[in-house]
Amino acid sequence: MKIDADEDFLDHVERGQRKLKNLSLTTLVVAVLLGAAYFSQILTPFLTGQKVVEVNLTDPSLLVVEVLILGLTLAWMYVAALNYLFYNRLGRQVKEIRAKEAELLRRIEGP
Repeated sequence: MKIDADEDFLDHVERGQRKLKNLSLTTLVVAVLLGAAYFSQILTPFLTGQKVVEVNLTDPSLLVVEVLILGLTLAWMYVAALNYLFYNRLGRQVKEIRAKEAELLRRIEGP
């Protein structure tokens, strides 16, 4: 019985590891894209020599870029929320497994 519980625990941890790996990869991609976007904005005045520009805030290309950045930010928040919920579930399941294992040990060892 203890072996089965340990086996289930290991299976659960392996599934969790795959999820965490995918979440980490998604977060990394979003972070790199956002970092590149903001870094390019910092470098633009130094590379072009232009320090002052007039910006049409209703320009469609500007709005598309802003919506894309907002979408990436929302995706990042979604990944963070999933990560938070995943770790909460994982913590509860680990506690349940430990409680069941302790109960099995009490049954095996007796009073």
